[in-house]
Amino acid sequence: MAEQATGAVEETGGTGSLAHGSTGSLAQGTEHVSEHNSGRPVSWAAVSVIVVGFLVGIPAMVPHMRWWLFWIGVGIVVLGVLLMAAVKTFSEDWY
Repeated sequence: MAEQATGAVEETGGTGSLAHGSTGSLAQGTEHVSEHNSGRPVSWAAVSVIVVGFLVGIPAMVPHMRWWLFWIGVGIVVLGVLLMAAVKTFSEDWY
């Protein structure tokens, strides 16, 4: 069984900042550089189409099932997935 720390925790005196997009030194003295990958515009378009499909399909189930609206939402999601697969964004936007 792992030991658990008890008692007060002392501060290291480090002035590190891990805020988004900032550079600072950590307690070990190394620099933290955050590199942001925003993806390509076609990736954002494909994901946006998929999200719209879900937003169309969700209200189709409340308060009672409206199958025609549900299948329209499914069709929009499939179009977004096909767009993403056609331009291969799922593999090129990852580092």
